[in-house]
Amino acid sequence: MSAGLFGLLDDVAVLARLAAASVDDIGAAAGRATAKAAGVVVDDTAVTPQYVHGLAAERELPIIKRIAIGSLRNKLLFILPAAMLLSQFAPWLLTPLLMLGATYLCYEGAEKVWGRFSKHGGHAAHSAPVTAAGEDAEKQMAAGAIRTDFILSAEIMVIALNEVASESFWPRLIILIVVAIVITVAVYGVVAAIVKMDDIGLGLTQRASRFGQRVGRGLVAGMPKLLAALSTIGTVAMLWVGGHILLLGTDTLGWHGPYGLVHHAEEWVHHVAGVGGVLAWLTNTAASALIGLIVGAVVVAVVHLLPFGRKDH
Repeated sequence: MSAGLFGLLDDVAVLARLAAASVDDIGAAAGRATAKAAGVVVDDTAVTPQYVHGLAAERELPIIKRIAIGSLRNKLLFILPAAMLLSQFAPWLLTPLLMLGATYLCYEGAEKVWGRFSKHGGHAAHSAPVTAAGEDAEKQMAAGAIRTDFILSAEIMVIALNEVASESFWPRLIILIVVAIVITVAVYGVVAAIVKMDDIGLGLTQRASRFGQRVGRGLVAGMPKLLAALSTIGTVAMLWVGGHILLLGTDTLGWHGPYGLVHHAEEWVHHVAGVGGVLAWLTNTAASALIGLIVGAVVVAVVHLLPFGRKDH
């Protein structure tokens, strides 16, 4: 009887170790998948604060909460089931769909670059604040933000799915759920901190402490600069991530030339003593961003030539 009990306890211990290892593996895979989606996450973080610009201070956090819930609903109820079905029954579609999403990222990035040079500022949905008051106006604004988030969320989830495509069904599902929750909490937590930064700064300027007043003025003055920096970083990240996905995708589909050229360039600079690894990474990053800009510029030109793509400024 005691031998059987000890045997059972030993089996439980083995299962516990296996479960702990599985949790570690899932956590590591979720971390890798989240990191791969970083470029889209930065753009999502940069875009969202512009939707609540102009609203009353007390309405900013409730609106961000509404958008965050909508974003999580997008990921878990719509995108995740579609992604799981795709990976289970048509995994060969993953690379083409990933490249399609990457092309969209390149288009968005190139359009923002074009907007800066032409002084038109890119998509109106990304740049025009909603200042109208009232519940209906807030619902309309939140719905617009959630629609934009759907596209970014879909790309995030497909990038994450591509990283864990080799996992079995249940670990893959758990990893994607973790990625969806972590990214949503991270993005909208940062967004909430950004949009309240000027309010916190104003509060500090009214303190008796001179140091607090200086910090408060710095926060208020830094808010527009932070948003501008995030927008620039988001644009570069979209071109880089989009171009890199296209570079790897063409190689996977059998066109090895572009990836081969970049790989040879990486190997050439990798031998530089001390900084070879950094130079190799920078070479790949610059090449990916350039590819993203070229592809995006072509798509922008095509879209603007089409009747529905022309914009009156």
